[in-house]
Amino acid sequence: MLTMSSQPKIQSIYTDGACTGNPGPGGWGVVVYFDDGSIHELGDASTKTTNNRMEMQAAIAALKFLESSGQNKPITLYTDSEYLINCVTKWVKGWKRKGWKKSDGKPVLNQDLLQILDNLNSQQIKWQHVRGHAGNIGNERCDEIARGFATGKIPSLKQMLDINISDVNFEQKAEVEVPSTTNLHIKPTIINKKIHNSSLELDTNNTKIMESSSATATLQNEELPRETRVSQLRSLVETLRISDEIAAKGYLITSSELADLMNVHASAVTSRGDQWRWRNWIVSRVRREGNQILWELERADKLDDLEGE
Repeated sequence: MLTMSSQPKIQSIYTDGACTGNPGPGGWGVVVYFDDGSIHELGDASTKTTNNRMEMQAAIAALKFLESSGQNKPITLYTDSEYLINCVTKWVKGWKRKGWKKSDGKPVLNQDLLQILDNLNSQQIKWQHVRGHAGNIGNERCDEIARGFATGKIPSLKQMLDINISDVNFEQKAEVEVPSTTNLHIKPTIINKKIHNSSLELDTNNTKIMESSSATATLQNEELPRETRVSQLRSLVETLRISDEIAAKGYLITSSELADLMNVHASAVTSRGDQWRWRNWIVSRVRREGNQILWELERADKLDDLEGE
């Protein structure tokens, strides 16, 4: 194992998973940032898997990489999957007490990967949610890697360390099946390649720009007449009520209908992946009918309660 005392320290890690169909072909991506501006990227594909399994697989690869580095310094692991964070930091404790069963007596999904994650997790890791598809460079790059592998377009990875990716077995099966345990053979050896610190600087700048834009929008809204603001609130409440009814009755809606509901362009819906969070709902891609993608809304708070029981 490499001692990191004279080598760059891992500063943060970004992870992401993607799946074209659920289940279907999937991929995962990891981007490791070092304190000297160096970057190392990991990724791989699975022929039949789910989005949640790919999110977990990315986190497993990241934690195994950190473990093999020998570094004891705390790091932040960024992911756009609230499901992953809740699994690792909240729900897993209760599941273990109940013998990996949920409150309805059914077995917990993805137990094999969750057990690996639980064994790798420690106080060294700070799990941090980052909003997906919001301009964050680390998250966007992870998404690019994951989607590249998921679609068979293997991306060119920045390889700062000597890691034999061919030794890594990430072939996954469907969510209801149990694959073989992940086996990583990681041999970190820093080589003389670096990239400019501009990537990290851009990441910080993007965050500041987003915060500034949000603050500007708030100020502009406060400048509107009270009657206009109240009218906007009524419109918002009606949108939320409709969304709740769609979720409660299990209606499936198209991308264009979902975009109208969210008041965004249809491309903003289809580019966000197969599962993501919008306000109080988890939005999941269900299937394609003709040239339309059908989506399902589920109340996120109810899912949180069910998973945590």
